[in-house]
Amino acid sequence: MADVDLRKLRYFVAVAEQLHFGRAAEALHIAQPVLSRQIRALEDELKAQLFVRDKRATELTPAGRQLLADAGPLLASADGLRRRVARAARGTSSFTIGFMPGLIVTDAVRALAGRHPQLTVSVLRTGYDDQTAVLHDGRADVSYVRLPVDQSGLRIQALLAEPRVAVLPAGHRLAGKRTITIADLADEHLLQDPDAVPEWRDIATEMRARRRRGTPVFRTVEEKLEHVAAGQGIVLLPLSTAAFYTRPGIAYSHVSDIPPNQVCLAWDATRRSQLIQDFAAIAADYPPVASQTDPDRVPPSGPPAPAQIPAQEGSPRG
Repeated sequence: MADVDLRKLRYFVAVAEQLHFGRAAEALHIAQPVLSRQIRALEDELKAQLFVRDKRATELTPAGRQLLADAGPLLASADGLRRRVARAARGTSSFTIGFMPGLIVTDAVRALAGRHPQLTVSVLRTGYDDQTAVLHDGRADVSYVRLPVDQSGLRIQALLAEPRVAVLPAGHRLAGKRTITIADLADEHLLQDPDAVPEWRDIATEMRARRRRGTPVFRTVEEKLEHVAAGQGIVLLPLSTAAFYTRPGIAYSHVSDIPPNQVCLAWDATRRSQLIQDFAAIAADYPPVASQTDPDRVPPSGPPAPAQIPAQEGSPRG
């Protein structure tokens, strides 16, 4: 079998995502007949039909669905290769660290720069939608991630676990309670993917009644908190994220009976970089959280002020 042409593969992904040859051709800035010929050529090379087309619709075949699942990581890996080769050709020595909201990686960054003074160390804020994509496409060399993530093609090093808190409107019936249970939230509207909080999903009234409202697509933590403050629902956040994004109009309560959030360091499993190994050792020594969150500790009982983060036992007070 001939090697897969990455250009044809990108054309295939465009059609597969749009399920419309005309719109895909527009997005690719090529003529539709050219796109159709490229897809037919790819099908000939792979000896598999990828689409079923009629006058009403374009659908993926089982082979097409499999190719779409495999194409993303392959194209991202090719993008990453190009970025790393370009950096090497420019003679620049750089290292980029991805990190999720609420995590503070300053100490680890400083430690790496101190050990490698010739190295340019950069940081890149990520989100739940791209915290591993930045590794596959080469935007970051390592990334602090919050589980769960798709671990395909990655090495994962566990760093810490931290409690999760419910973020509530300031006037909510539960506001002011330091500790609650997931059952206390069963009648609430969750402004997150229910699968991200399966403990809530399995008992939620709106899920059992099949009347769950649509959830907006949030790009930032700030957007989530604005919706909570407006009374449109609740979210569950790792403690360090809640501590980092304190603001008026919302309250926090520790949820005592759900598993903690796991924070890990991740990198491309195919890379053999001594810098990555050095940073993995550094990351283990410098936890990426603000000191007041004190991961792995359970908050004491007693009501906090509505807009405060539940204090952690043994943590410093400001």
